[in-house]
Amino acid sequence: MPVLRHALACLLALLGLAACTPTLDWREVRPEGSGVVAMFPCKPDSRTRTVTLAGAAVPLTLLACKAGGSTWALAHADLADPARVGSALAELRTAAAANLDAGAPVELPLKLDGVTPNPAGGRVELAGRLPDGTPMQEQLALFAKGTRVFQATVLGPRLAADALEPFFSGLRLP
Repeated sequence: MPVLRHALACLLALLGLAACTPTLDWREVRPEGSGVVAMFPCKPDSRTRTVTLAGAAVPLTLLACKAGGSTWALAHADLADPARVGSALAELRTAAAANLDAGAPVELPLKLDGVTPNPAGGRVELAGRLPDGTPMQEQLALFAKGTRVFQATVLGPRLAADALEPFFSGLRLP
């Protein structure tokens, strides 16, 4: 009987541990060559491709993963020309809204030390639909450090405020 109690106690403890396993497993990520530190709730994959931003072809690196029913991403590119930064940030904002056929964005505060001030930067919330009609919500932060532009994004059917804050407040430019 004591062995059965011990086995039952161990099983209950294991089930308790499994119930405590978080959907979002936060980790610090330092994308190589970006100069930014980010907190991701999952292990992101990294891909780089050439895109046109502010009239020039530049390599854009995207780190992204899925967790808790949402996609979490950070994109960054070095424009090499400070005159193109504002246009690139505006293009990224416009593209995000167009991808969702979103209505008017809701402006949100972005508190991030070390950014290069730019009126095209900031944090916004979008609501719209994917091309297949699926309703989606998106929050994104657009910012720059020198000639490097960044877009941090969370996209999903419903975004939980308690999950968004660690992601956006975890952005740092050391």
